[in-house]
Amino acid sequence: MAVALDAVWLRVKNVCKQNGLLIMSVLAVVIGCLLGFFLRTRRLTEQEVKYFQFPGELLMRMLKINLIPALTCSSRLGLITVSYYLWTTFVAVIVGIIMVSIIHPGGAAQKEDSEDSGKPIMSSADALLDLIRNMFPANLVQATFQQYRTSTEYRLKPKPTVAQSESTTRRALIYGIQDDNGTDIQNFALDLTPPPDVLIKTREGTSDGMNVLGIVIFSATMGIMLGRMGPNGSALVNFCQSLNEAVLRIVAIVIWYFPFGIVFLVAGKILEMSDPSAMGKKLGFYAVTVVFGLVLHGLFILPAMYFFITKKSPIVYIRGILQALLIALATSSSSDSCKYVPEPHRPYSPPRSSCLIYSSSRR
Repeated sequence: MAVALDAVWLRVKNVCKQNGLLIMSVLAVVIGCLLGFFLRTRRLTEQEVKYFQFPGELLMRMLKINLIPALTCSSRLGLITVSYYLWTTFVAVIVGIIMVSIIHPGGAAQKEDSEDSGKPIMSSADALLDLIRNMFPANLVQATFQQYRTSTEYRLKPKPTVAQSESTTRRALIYGIQDDNGTDIQNFALDLTPPPDVLIKTREGTSDGMNVLGIVIFSATMGIMLGRMGPNGSALVNFCQSLNEAVLRIVAIVIWYFPFGIVFLVAGKILEMSDPSAMGKKLGFYAVTVVFGLVLHGLFILPAMYFFITKKSPIVYIRGILQALLIALATSSSSDSCKYVPEPHRPYSPPRSSCLIYSSSRR
């Protein structure tokens, strides 16, 4: 009996040692939810909530500051990674459309008046063109914190005067209908005034958020050119390799702050909710759609792609990405999670280029 207990304790100890950070992260999310709902009963002021969120804000800042060096200085981010990024993004869009068509998340929520929302409207063509524009950023520095976004406005054409309306736009159709006896004819007039013309106006704009796609394409192109330069580009290559190693060492320290910061980050988001019950009713189907889509894409489709490409077990692959998937779900930041991909020399980890999986899974 004692031998069996010792064996169980040794196995539990090994599991905690190998997955200690993952276990702490899961507990941090649970503790953050419980703490957030408990503090809602204390009726904290808006300023107190901001002070409470400060440790979580530090976590997001530390994650974002290391993203640019990790993307630009990693020698493994090449054209294959860019192609993989675009392909998985395309697959994620298809999965999202299928999930929305099946679940219909907007059916349970109240419809909001689009005219009062004040949000810019974008067509599919503009969205596709913006994606291509973001692949080639005009300002690399601006791409680190902003993306190109076309703003579209729909305006009604000014109405003509009464005289112009009657002479140019108003049309009437007069027709007669006999009664049942066929003796009396009743005349009716049908107004055929055309609907008002809608003017579409587009203008250039930006949206907050890192242009990851543009930075990756620039970094891949720069890496290819440095490789073709030979000895002339060795100085910059050595600099990028040294910077990449330094960033990885910094990230290794930052990840141990994650369980502490995520408690305040999750609890702060719960405190910001005006009415969690009402929001849960309105966004319940939406949350179910998002969760099922993420589970389907992150735990089934991507591992299946990994199996067909590498012919290796996807179970080992999933073990290597659990930490990054949890960070993506907890922080709602796809780019921050890519830095938590295990190193390729670990026996259970996926290739380094797979860090962009988590960006595509959150699209």
